[in-house]
Amino acid sequence: MKTFKGYARANGDFGIRNHLLIIPTVICANQVCSRIEQMVPDTVAIPHQHGCSQIGADKDRTFDVLAGTGRNPNVGAVLIVSLGCEVVDPQALADAIRETGKPVEWFDIQSAGGSIKAIQHGVELARRMRAELDRAEKVDVPFSKLRIGVKCGGSDATSGLASNPALGVAADAIIADGGAVVIGETTEIIGAEHLLAERCVTPDVSSKLYSIVERFEREVERAGADMRGGNPSPGNIAGGLSTIEEKSLGCISKCGTAPIRAVIEYAEQIPNGGLYFMDSPGNDIECVSGMAAGGAHLVCFTTGRGTPTGSAVVPVIKITANAQMYRRMEDNMDVDVSGLLTGAFDLREAGRRIEREIREVADGKLTKAEILGHREFSINRIGPSL
Repeated sequence: MKTFKGYARANGDFGIRNHLLIIPTVICANQVCSRIEQMVPDTVAIPHQHGCSQIGADKDRTFDVLAGTGRNPNVGAVLIVSLGCEVVDPQALADAIRETGKPVEWFDIQSAGGSIKAIQHGVELARRMRAELDRAEKVDVPFSKLRIGVKCGGSDATSGLASNPALGVAADAIIADGGAVVIGETTEIIGAEHLLAERCVTPDVSSKLYSIVERFEREVERAGADMRGGNPSPGNIAGGLSTIEEKSLGCISKCGTAPIRAVIEYAEQIPNGGLYFMDSPGNDIECVSGMAAGGAHLVCFTTGRGTPTGSAVVPVIKITANAQMYRRMEDNMDVDVSGLLTGAFDLREAGRRIEREIREVADGKLTKAEILGHREFSINRIGPSL
């Protein structure tokens, strides 16, 4: 498969899904957005706890993630619901998303006359927008247009030994076809950052990689905390991981062997083609949400302990090499590469199995997380609430 069936966007990009996204600008609009989602089929709301009592870079991050999620190519149209007095400017948010050429509508609850009237108005808008999206026809899209996020969570010993290296093989294949791969989790590369730095295409890129690790370490020190209290997590340790360094060595193997072209900030737009590193937390939902806001089409997520989480706007493919966990949680897992550990097949074949799943999901196959309705969304914060 050299092409997949996707949705052409006005800005020249292509989506593998065609979501109508409902964005609350502030936590106060969450309930209205959720009710609209419940009443209009095939819509996706992203409730969150932010949008007010934020300042500076923290306020900007919330705006950037909401705007980036709306700009994601898997989103065909956006309905924004504001309260009317929050920090996030709904008009500016709508304008930022409209730059992609996709339809955007917004209104505020206070002007609508309260929650009930706002829900009624939102339902009318959403039904009309969804009907327009349903008229869209799929077109052939080359796989070189894909942007893939690679993530691990709920890791155990099988992650670093098998599922992460297998994902690395698939990542190399996607890049060889002209696609883009982004790896994140700054907290998860500590102790192995020098190995990634050696793969950076220029000294400046290498320097930026080191700087984001140092920035995180300074924040931990400023908080008077010790990373060893939370990383590896209790689940990681129970699964056989003993140190941050051991966990990091397994983590970095999932991005393959390609050179790192750039280090980008959280939720920053992912360039086309090649391998990139996004400064992001290891937290599953915050990391995946940042990749989605950066324009990833889908995320490949390895797990040994078993995590069910998905994403609001991007399919999340769950991959494991833990045969026992796969049997327990087959409802949640998409790809089983445990045969790599038993000798049933080699690393190249394990990578091929993941690559095939990527291509099928890009072509429309639903992931287990999508089928089960996992639409998790979270924004990584910077500063304090006022």
